[in-house]
Amino acid sequence: MAEIDEDWGKTVDGENAHTPSLTEVQHWTGVIGQAQQMLMEHVAEAMANAPADLTLPAMPTPIFADPEKFAAQQSELIKAGLGLFGQMFQGSPGAEAAHDRRFKAAQWRETPIFGIMADAYLLLCDAWIKGVDTLEGLDPRQRERLKFGVRAIADAMSPSNFPLTNPLVLERIFETRGENLLHGLDHMLADLGKGQLTHADTNAFELGRNIAATPGKVIHETPLYQLIHYAPTTATVLETPLLIFPPWINRFYILDLNPNSSFIRWAIGQGLSVFVVSWKSADESIADVIMDDYVVRGQVDAIETVRELLGVEQVHTIGYCVAGTALAMTLAYLAGKGEAGQVASATFFTAQIDFSEAGDLNLFVDDEQLQLLETLTAETGVLDGRYMAATFNLLRGRDLIWNYVVQNYLLGEEYPAFDLLYWNGDTTNLPAKWHSAYLSDLYRDNKLVEPGALTIDGVPIDLRRIATPAYVQAGREDHIAPGRSVWKLTEHLAGPVRFVLAGSGHIAGVVNPPSANKYQYWTSDQPADSLEAFEAVARETKGSWWPDWRLWLEGLGSKAVPVKGARLPGQGKLAAIEDAPGRYVRTR
Repeated sequence: MAEIDEDWGKTVDGENAHTPSLTEVQHWTGVIGQAQQMLMEHVAEAMANAPADLTLPAMPTPIFADPEKFAAQQSELIKAGLGLFGQMFQGSPGAEAAHDRRFKAAQWRETPIFGIMADAYLLLCDAWIKGVDTLEGLDPRQRERLKFGVRAIADAMSPSNFPLTNPLVLERIFETRGENLLHGLDHMLADLGKGQLTHADTNAFELGRNIAATPGKVIHETPLYQLIHYAPTTATVLETPLLIFPPWINRFYILDLNPNSSFIRWAIGQGLSVFVVSWKSADESIADVIMDDYVVRGQVDAIETVRELLGVEQVHTIGYCVAGTALAMTLAYLAGKGEAGQVASATFFTAQIDFSEAGDLNLFVDDEQLQLLETLTAETGVLDGRYMAATFNLLRGRDLIWNYVVQNYLLGEEYPAFDLLYWNGDTTNLPAKWHSAYLSDLYRDNKLVEPGALTIDGVPIDLRRIATPAYVQAGREDHIAPGRSVWKLTEHLAGPVRFVLAGSGHIAGVVNPPSANKYQYWTSDQPADSLEAFEAVARETKGSWWPDWRLWLEGLGSKAVPVKGARLPGQGKLAAIEDAPGRYVRTR
């Protein structure tokens, strides 16, 4: 570690430090006392608000390891441990850990003990995960749940998460004379008070000013959603308008962050008439809303509203995540009623309809979890958005939890002004009835792919009846809607499908503007019966897939019309209610 401050008793060039002065002792006593006071006040408040009937969960039944597998695993661990001793003698402790970004900083190798600690931790993590495979009596789902739990615990136990075993934190303590710990403690207690981990500076953004700021008007409003019509920026636009359905488990402006990354602004610049649904964050007034409402009184209503406003027969549609799942239901519903012609095309952003391989989220869906949700929402009928935020953070705990524990709590750093992280913390509440049915009917029972197993307003849902041209986008590193799961969408549609695999994950794989020139995407004109078969023949293209989608859309019809009358927000039959982004996106 580098020399910090000779007045702080640090050993320099092998010389012993001097005894701390009375002033130094008083300073550190004050730091510790202030920290104790902050913690005591928080604990007192928490105890006063705690329920009186807290009970501990029952302990699980013991499970024993396969002796042969366990012995082999222990032998591997001993060999790897001897390798660590070899690194000590070779003067390269921490060399393996340097590949993990938690231990990438040079300080982990400048002092050997920290490098050894990091290498040993990663070795034990690997042994713990392998140890799960030695256990007998587990079905595949139980084994995966146990592995997920072990990984979560292992991430929490990383030496980078504790001040005395993180050399960067120790440096900061000496640099700031402990002020970083007080600053970090203030951050931590504030987060505990609001029940949510903070990722970004909440004062850095204002909706409608520097985020969600693309000009437009709210032209239609229901108890469930507001419809935004965005101002065109071209003299002519494609005759068939574009209607975007964002997920109601998040705020719609993930597609309208800053101007450089806004999909909405980019689509407008591509000569499209763009409409976006802004869903209302659930409260007790819509607590009884179910999927039928999101489909018929949400998506179908919006489709009919746009068609009538512009006097067009069809609309292009986009459904993102859960709204993509609902869009598939909408298409099947319209097909079942003989009205499929209302939709010219359907684009699916990281959407799932077959949940048989839905990834780690499936691990959170069982009877116990559903019962817990029922308990949490019994009084209001509404699921607090912070619960969903915590669940999604847990799926990537290393990046979305512990990374910020280190940065914000231990190092005491200020929160960054990062629009994506600000959006991530802007949670929405969910109707409990809808959420419970979604988890049980789709994630647990996978009913959507069974023809007629589900109905929407009395209409049986059969995905095989969907002949609408579809563009299906998946993220290669998506941990919420895995690419293999999204691929299954192509197996259930009767119409022409273009499948695109984008680099990165659930958010960055979608929000990837051409100007950024980041990532890549894969396409193929050859038939494939699986994602693996697709990847074997797919062609890689550098950069954003957005232009590929625009060309695909153009291929479905290129007729353009001048921008006048109802093509201007608020100038047609529907008067402007308020400026975009509207008030629904601001409700909490």
